[in-house]
Amino acid sequence: MRLLVHRNWFHQTVTRTDGRKRGQHPWIGVVLVALFAAPAGAAVHPVPLDAKTDAAKCLECHDDKSKGKSVHSAMAAGCLSCHQIRVNKDITRVVLITATPSNLCFTCHADKKAADIKGTVHPPAVRDCLACHDPHSSDNKNQLVKPESGEQKENLCLSCHKTGLNVPEKGSRHAALDMGCDTCHLTHKTGEEPTMENRFHLTKAAPALCLDCHDAKDADLQKAHQNQPFATANCVECHDAHQSAAPKLMAKFQHPPFESKSCDMCHAPAKDGKVVLTQADAKSLCVTCHDDKAKLIDSSKVQHPGAMGDCTDCHSPHASNEPGLPKTDGVSICLGCHSDIGDLGKKAVHHQPAFVQGCATCHTPHGGDIDHLLRAKGNALCLECHGPDSVPLRDDAAHLLTIFNGTVRLPDDYFSKNKVAILPLRFGLGHPVEYHPVSDVMDPTNQAKVMTPLSCLSCHQSHASGASDLLVKDQTNNMAFCDNCHKNRLNMKQTISPEK
Repeated sequence: MRLLVHRNWFHQTVTRTDGRKRGQHPWIGVVLVALFAAPAGAAVHPVPLDAKTDAAKCLECHDDKSKGKSVHSAMAAGCLSCHQIRVNKDITRVVLITATPSNLCFTCHADKKAADIKGTVHPPAVRDCLACHDPHSSDNKNQLVKPESGEQKENLCLSCHKTGLNVPEKGSRHAALDMGCDTCHLTHKTGEEPTMENRFHLTKAAPALCLDCHDAKDADLQKAHQNQPFATANCVECHDAHQSAAPKLMAKFQHPPFESKSCDMCHAPAKDGKVVLTQADAKSLCVTCHDDKAKLIDSSKVQHPGAMGDCTDCHSPHASNEPGLPKTDGVSICLGCHSDIGDLGKKAVHHQPAFVQGCATCHTPHGGDIDHLLRAKGNALCLECHGPDSVPLRDDAAHLLTIFNGTVRLPDDYFSKNKVAILPLRFGLGHPVEYHPVSDVMDPTNQAKVMTPLSCLSCHQSHASGASDLLVKDQTNNMAFCDNCHKNRLNMKQTISPEK
């Protein structure tokens, strides 16, 4: 039933469309007008205004908006540089001059517009400036709604990030956290190159950032590093910058010789301030223990050129927060060479293994026997995670799950945290609807002949898409997509090959 609102300043009467009164209340009209008549964010102004009211009039009531340690420079231009007054009969609303707050911000702060920025943008900065900033004034720098330091309740960053709040009993926490997150981070810092500095919005790259506080000449620090030169090393290859389950902020996964402090297995005493290895080069050193990898690299039918170089091009010889000890995360380590895949990251929807967990979830990084270095052929690759018979093996001691016969290690909460879809398949049928096949449809008169070629990749993209469900050609999940194969909606069994 539609409600009509008859309003004057002191009294409102709500009337049904059949003319009968439904009741009276001094404020119900304001509420109903705000809910049903006003556009989003355009609540009724409590005092009637003239459409030509100037900013000085606003400050008679909103004087607090112009006070504080950090006042928005736009305040000097007057309230009507951002707001407009709309009067419809005797109802006044004050609205923004743009459809959304972020669009208003971008009229002056165009350099912060995520759509035009290449690189990793801090998620709230994509479309929600007011999550962090007060648009008028604040007692914090840059008009932040809260400071970037302090305990959880008063720390803006800890509203979203729980870093440093739940350190294990025998773990460690970086003291720099108490200095404030802005000690190391600039939340709007971005860059086209996928460096650690750009991806994590750091004020500067390691080790320069670390050496602002830690003196490389400190005797205790040198002793802790076995008198090996470390001033030019990337500190975050071995240490977690925030917190760790181990002492000394050590990374989650450590190379056994490093963990046991058996440095002399790989290192000779430093000479002239430079690292000296016990073998001629890093690869020669690595294969003294990892000769199985060397044989795999050399004998694979499909070889990975990147793996044929120096092992330390990709791996940290000491520690990493990722299984397998990649020097950075399991995605960035590959995108340094595979920029074409990096470009796909600009699409709206990402396949979690490809852009979060790591490329090695699906690909063998050292070499293999299957095209594109895939871990399995055809649908078997996808069904390792999404199939009804998928049974990841649990390694409780390491808090990991393993798939592909133990060759891929995942966090123990991987499937639950990422809500991995398990398809209800029986006899190769059942997705996306009951009895729909997911693999080649054979000719009923000749079971050796494929009538309709079909695989997961007939409908889905493996890395990213512009729409949900990773559908091919960035298409939307609707009947129009089904029409690509099912041209006759009156007979859905009549199909054409998706390749045609």
